[in-house]
Amino acid sequence: MIKTSAIPVGKISLLLAILIWLGLLLVDLVRIFGVINNLDSGISEEVTWGLEILFFFFTYFLYRHVFWKSKQVDFVTLLWRGASTGLFAAIAGLLTELIFFALGDSKIGKDPFLQTIFYHLNFAWSSVFLISTALLWKHLILYQKTKKVVKQWQVFELSMLAALFFIFFNHNNFDYSFLFALVILLVISILLSANLKWIPYLNFKEKWKTILFLFLILLSATLLFYRILAYGNEERFQINLTDNLFLMALFGFVMVYGLFSFLVTLFNLPTSSVFEQKLKEALNFQKLSQSIQPEENEEHVLDILVESCISASFSDGAWIALNPTEQLKIQNPLRFIEPSTLTELTALLPAEFQNWTLTPTNELQPYSIRLKHPSYKSALLVPLLVNKTLLAQIVLVKEVKEGFNKEMVNIIGTFARQASISVENHRLLNQAISSERYQEELKIAQRVQKALLPLQLDHPSSFDICAYSNTADEVGGDYYDTYQVDEHRFVLIIGDVSGKGTSAAFHMAQMKGVFQSLIQMGLGPADFMIKANSALSKCLERNHFITASIFELNTLSQQFRHARAGHIPTLWYSAHAHTAEFIAVDGLGLGIVRNQNYENHVQEVTGNYQAGDFLILLTDGILESRNDVGEQFGYTRLKELVEANSQMPPLQLQKAIIDSLHQFVGGDGMIDDDYSLVVVKFK
Repeated sequence: MIKTSAIPVGKISLLLAILIWLGLLLVDLVRIFGVINNLDSGISEEVTWGLEILFFFFTYFLYRHVFWKSKQVDFVTLLWRGASTGLFAAIAGLLTELIFFALGDSKIGKDPFLQTIFYHLNFAWSSVFLISTALLWKHLILYQKTKKVVKQWQVFELSMLAALFFIFFNHNNFDYSFLFALVILLVISILLSANLKWIPYLNFKEKWKTILFLFLILLSATLLFYRILAYGNEERFQINLTDNLFLMALFGFVMVYGLFSFLVTLFNLPTSSVFEQKLKEALNFQKLSQSIQPEENEEHVLDILVESCISASFSDGAWIALNPTEQLKIQNPLRFIEPSTLTELTALLPAEFQNWTLTPTNELQPYSIRLKHPSYKSALLVPLLVNKTLLAQIVLVKEVKEGFNKEMVNIIGTFARQASISVENHRLLNQAISSERYQEELKIAQRVQKALLPLQLDHPSSFDICAYSNTADEVGGDYYDTYQVDEHRFVLIIGDVSGKGTSAAFHMAQMKGVFQSLIQMGLGPADFMIKANSALSKCLERNHFITASIFELNTLSQQFRHARAGHIPTLWYSAHAHTAEFIAVDGLGLGIVRNQNYENHVQEVTGNYQAGDFLILLTDGILESRNDVGEQFGYTRLKELVEANSQMPPLQLQKAIIDSLHQFVGGDGMIDDDYSLVVVKFK
């Protein structure tokens, strides 16, 4: 399949246009040769008309391809191309006239072959200028096109296509049919000339250039039209190529649209500065709207605001005063004002300008005041409110009285409100980023905490053990662990750090380190608590402490040793007595007494266990959980629950306790504290 983009349409069209023009020239030269030598050339007028139409076609395709490639070029550049083409054609025509004027009545000056060659050259230059300019007008007319405009242009193109072949109907006679068709085409051209939407988008400088280029196009078109009229009155040419409806209609279209564009641009010139100012204000507003990126800062927004306010109000000077309670700094708070002048002007401002403690309202607007100063006569105070807090105040000054009109005040007020939104969005965005970072850190802490709790609890075949832990927040301070001292001795520990959240989780990690370090020394429960208190007292904050309960189980003698550091008493179920009791033993939390007197607050007890007995270590999150009427789960309910389900294996008993707890408080997620549970059943 052939790709049209690979075909050099422009080069082919140029080559064919040149060849057809040479054919036109050759046909006329043959006719002249026949006239001079009284010979019949045998070439009809229709051949010339056909070649002329083909020349128009390929010239159109050539410039249509050029404009298609350059459709992104700005208006002024396109107009310059049209003006330069017109100037070239007009100057070339004038040079032709000068050449013939210089030759005078000489034999060369009256040579019909030379006259025909120059006639065809002028015809080609004029046609190229008219067709290229018509395509330029098409580009301008269809700027911001609508369906109606597109249909109008399509009607014009079809009418011009009919005008190409009109010569076969009219036979190149200047009669009423010619005039009627020309009037219709001129009316369509006038209707199209109302589409001038591209002009308001030119700035002041561009409009001056546009006026100049349009003038050159009109001047060139006028000179070329004059030459064509002059050629039409001469009878020295065999066939008149220029008295053509298509060319006449093109002249009319080019000159009508050029004149309309010239006049409208000229009349729009005084309003250009206003349009540019409005455009600049819109760009400043957009700049303020977009200055909320996380990599930007509030100082950047304020800097943009000051520049925008100065530009919108044509101020002679300005400065920005920042609220001292806000930790903000701006690199250049003064604009076109000296520090000494700032001191003088500040003293002339109202007293409330210096009072940052006033509670502002959302209705606080910029307001202008008169100044009694040698240089500056008026000022505009612009408060900047962020979340009902006065963040900053901008002062704009002018050297004239009543320098700030209502429109300026409204525009600057809009800028200030947008800047306030940008600053507030910037803060919210940073808060969201910080919150997201905090959530990620909590997830990491949660994973770390779960890694601190053992996945498998060391125990022999003589007893079964299972454990469960849940946190009130993302992380918590409950801890449990087991350790095998030797073949027959195993240590169980459960702990609870005061408080909740990340600080509790951090201290729980410290507790694990202390347990793993001290328990390898073979210490008994009481000695362990004393050493642990000494170690933790050096790293715990003064308002934090840890409660713990530790058991050393001897599977050979079926005995246990137990010490408690202010922790919830452990529930003991005796299979022989079919009753459950809480083991009462004195003890003080770790980190409460931070000296050697702590050993006076630790007690160690011993006991025996039998097959079927349960040992249930837990934290206060279970016993202190409340239902919707404020009643605690409590010791008695747990004791009765264990006695009623004493035949269950540890894992099922644990599940029964957790399910009963959730049912009591009214569903999962309503427990306010961390809660953990370790269940041991002796075989």
